[in-house]
Amino acid sequence: MVHLPCTAASVAVARRVLADELRAAGVLDGAVRDAALVVSELLSNAILHAYPLPGGGVEVAWDVDGACVEVAVSDGGGATTPMVGHPSEFSPGGRGLGIVAHLSLTWGVRANGAGLTVWAVLPAPRPGHAGGAGVRGEGEPVVPRNPARRTWAAASRPGSAG
Repeated sequence: MVHLPCTAASVAVARRVLADELRAAGVLDGAVRDAALVVSELLSNAILHAYPLPGGGVEVAWDVDGACVEVAVSDGGGATTPMVGHPSEFSPGGRGLGIVAHLSLTWGVRANGAGLTVWAVLPAPRPGHAGGAGVRGEGEPVVPRNPARRTWAAASRPGSAG
């Protein structure tokens, strides 16, 4: 598996590749923009607040099934658990997961052996494509019937161990 570097430049790469693939799958433009924004927020949080995965970098993945897309960002975990913040109107940050919660059908955090994965399920409507994935239970994404999972990244950060 390949990793995106833990740098701000990775956010633009992730947005572009995700948007291109969702458009190619016929997802409506507004939903493409929402998914790209959610990936930007999740990846930015991983870069700013978490450690890289062993070997450096982070992983970004998504899965389109039915009328939903699940996006996920995995990192090496951090000092705190990701949660929606409640910043004052003058705070320069702290709104990212609130945006994720607003745009998503559901979202959550799951621990894995290497750290944390923050995921979100969003509507991904396509013309003439009815039904599909949804949400199974509290904080648990649906596993698609026929996943065409896309997991990708670029080489790890220069100078990182691994």
